[in-house]
Order: sequence, then C-alpha cells, then structure tokens
Amino acid sequence: MRPLDGIKVIEMAGLAPSPYCGMLLADFGADVVIVDRLLKGAPEIPNIMGKNPFNRGKRSMRVNLKTEQGIEIVTRMIGNSDVLVEPYRPGVMEKLQLGPDDAHALNPELIYARLTGWGQDGSYASMAGHDINYIALSGALSLFRRKGERPLPPCNLLGDFAGGGMLCAMGILLALIERNNSGKGQVVDAAMLDGATNLSTLFYGLLAHHLMTLDIGTNVLDSGSPFYQTYETSDGKFMAVGAIEGRFYAELLAGLGVDPSTLPQQFDMPKWPEMTERFAEVFKTKTRDQWAAIFEGKDACVAPVLELDEVEHHPHNKERDLIIDIDDVPQPAPAPKLSRTPGRATEAKGPRGANTEEILTDLGYSEGEIKGFFEGEAAE
Repeated sequence: MRPLDGIKVIEMAGLAPSPYCGMLLADFGADVVIVDRLLKGAPEIPNIMGKNPFNRGKRSMRVNLKTEQGIEIVTRMIGNSDVLVEPYRPGVMEKLQLGPDDAHALNPELIYARLTGWGQDGSYASMAGHDINYIALSGALSLFRRKGERPLPPCNLLGDFAGGGMLCAMGILLALIERNNSGKGQVVDAAMLDGATNLSTLFYGLLAHHLMTLDIGTNVLDSGSPFYQTYETSDGKFMAVGAIEGRFYAELLAGLGVDPSTLPQQFDMPKWPEMTERFAEVFKTKTRDQWAAIFEGKDACVAPVLELDEVEHHPHNKERDLIIDIDDVPQPAPAPKLSRTPGRATEAKGPRGANTEEILTDLGYSEGEIKGFFEGEAAE
C-alpha cells in the first residue's frame, strides 16, 4: 500500500513544474493520467530528456481538445477523478469549458490545482514568464550572488520545482485532507512567484531583525562568510563548508590544520575576506577526495561537492538508495521516506499516448465509440 492508492489524477500536459507535481503524486500511489495533445497537426511538447523521469508511474493518452468529442472525454474524466492539475495561463481552461466552475458542477469533490508562474490574478497573471522571472519578482533571485556580481539563477530549481511543483503537490494534499471533513473540493492556486517568496521566509526574518543586510555577498549565508563557502581543491573540484556554530568551526580549523590564534575571531566580519582567502589557500593544497577523507565522520559541516554523475556512487547515498535506475536512466528515488507506506517509482506505462484506448475503456466507452474517437481524430 501507498498513501495515495485509489486517488485518480488528471495531469494536463505541460512542462517541468506540473509533470514534477504529478510524479510526486504517482510515486506515492496516485493513478496519474497525462492528457497530452495529438501528434497530428501540432508539435509534441518537446521532451529534451529522452526517457523522461517525470513520466514514471503514469499512464498517458492523446486527446484533441479542439474537438467536442475531445472535450467530452476530459469532461467524463473529471467526473471520475479526485484531482486535476493544469499548467496553462488563466482563462485557457475556461475557454475549453473545463474551468473550475465547469469541473465542480460535474464533480463537487474535485481538487482543481492551477500551477502557474504569476498566479490566477494580478496584473502579471496573463504574461509569459519562466522560473528566472518569477524568482526575480519574489526577491529570491537577488540572494544568489557574490558581492559585486550579478545574480546567478540556481538553474530552475527554486521556481519551477520547489516553489511550483512541490508546493502545488502540498496544496493538493492539504485539499484532499480537508475534503475528508467537508466532502467538498476546492481550487489550489499554486503560483511559482508565491512559492519562491514563501521559501524566502527566513531571510525576511533575518532582515527585519538586522541579522543581515541587503549588501548581498557579505552576510553569513550568501557567500560573505569564510565558514559558509565553497572552496576549490587542487584537482579543480570543490568542497562545501557550513561551519556556522562555534564547535563546528573549531572542527573545521582542526581539519584544515589552521591554528585559531593565527586568525581573527570567527565573527569579525571586516576580516572575513582575508579569512576566506586563507582558507582558499589551504583547500588548494589537497584534492577534493583527500579533504573528504580528512573530514569524514567529523562534525565540521564539510562535504564534497559532487557532480550529478557522482551522486549515486557515494557510500552514504548508496546506503540511502538515493538514486534508482528506471529505463537505464539514473534518477532520484521517491522522497520523503515513509516507514510503513513508502513511495515507489515505477516505469511509465508506455510511451506518451500509449494508454489512450485503455483509459477510454476504463471510462466506460464502448469499442465502437473508441473507434469513432480515433477515426474522428478526437483521440490518438
């Protein structure tokens, strides 16, 4: 058994955040069906990753939403589902007569999750954007820079996946729990802007209590301090240091072989640049793996910076089964780990669109009706 066994989810095909949200739900047992566009007459949403890990555990179908029959198919799915996830700009689903009001008239218990960048209202709601734009407006992007340098986007992890897909999945779970009490569905307005802002809560607190300044790159956590830094090693690789607390800082100095009496005090902020330079010189004297061995088992808060193709080979990660292999694609295992009903990642139930006929049959359509859908190009 998995926590979401029996929960039926419609995932309207989209990029990055919504497939990730659907993957999280599928890993924990939900029956997730991707509703994709037809290949004929329209380009497929590009799959730049080949065997896409986001498709794991899911079924998929191809439906032409430009036809009345295609709309009718999705309408019937709505009546038979617990959750719908859609990643389109505000108003798109309404134009298809598949918006929340239409959906709740058919199924008052449906959780209708809308995953967008800017949200369902506000002057930016209908504008195009990507992760970098949403985290820029949230203020979060301003935090990712060294002093005097321009902001560096953390790939698209913060907006698309953490602030978008992850918090959308949490919103769905909250709504499902509430439905147990009320018997009613509701709309989840999951905006990457909102999510990235929410993830920045700590820094609003630090700023309000004058524990950081807006001179980014000079504070404890934003690369200003010598004890919360990355350092290059002699082989061109890197070590990550997070020795904030005094006892951890002492272990750091011991591992580096640095006499504390030769350094300024740990929180002597004007001296941080010279301390950083000193630590950098020491780290350059050994390889990454040599330093990793020195700090192994020590409470110095020091760890090697692994490349993506190294993660699965690290002993601790292997013990945790952190990386699994599906379709010859190494990928992260389901998280978090549950003691009685853990997640389980499985292969996609075939290529995109492979399950159309099976899903239509599950919805109660006859063999003749299904044949008519295919001949009429309402489904593929």
